[in-house]
Amino acid sequence: MWKKINSESKKLYINCIKKNLTITTAESCTGGMISSAIVHINGSSQIFKSSVIVYSNDMKSKLLNIPKDLITKNGAVSEIVASNMAKNSLEILNADLSIVVTGIAGPSGGSVDKPVGLVWIGIGTKEKIITNKYKFDGSRLEIRQKTTYESLKLANNVILKI
Repeated sequence: MWKKINSESKKLYINCIKKNLTITTAESCTGGMISSAIVHINGSSQIFKSSVIVYSNDMKSKLLNIPKDLITKNGAVSEIVASNMAKNSLEILNADLSIVVTGIAGPSGGSVDKPVGLVWIGIGTKEKIITNKYKFDGSRLEIRQKTTYESLKLANNVILKI
């Protein structure tokens, strides 16, 4: 999986250089794995501005201005929270593109409505916010790796359309 992640990171770097774009991330269930994959690429300081790990709901509210009642009503793992994370991280962290994730990596913490492996990935640009829902299987590490890979892949697809 690391080889696939590294390949997508390299593509992201090249795509951002070509389009003169900067990136920020706001990560929950991946705990910094996306930003780590990006900074693994030599020269990434040209495109990568910052990252926040907002693992707790309280930090999503404090650092990304996600309204507490929005999280309470919809849950942290929801489309509306991912969308707000993508939008707010663009503004707060001042980048051209944001990559955000919120999900349940397991092995505990899931429910019938929100099972382990449920992840929302959001990509924000100044023009639009895209959110995609995923259901990954595997161990905690595998879910985090799959989330990282898919978030980089989705970001590349969005950049190619800019």
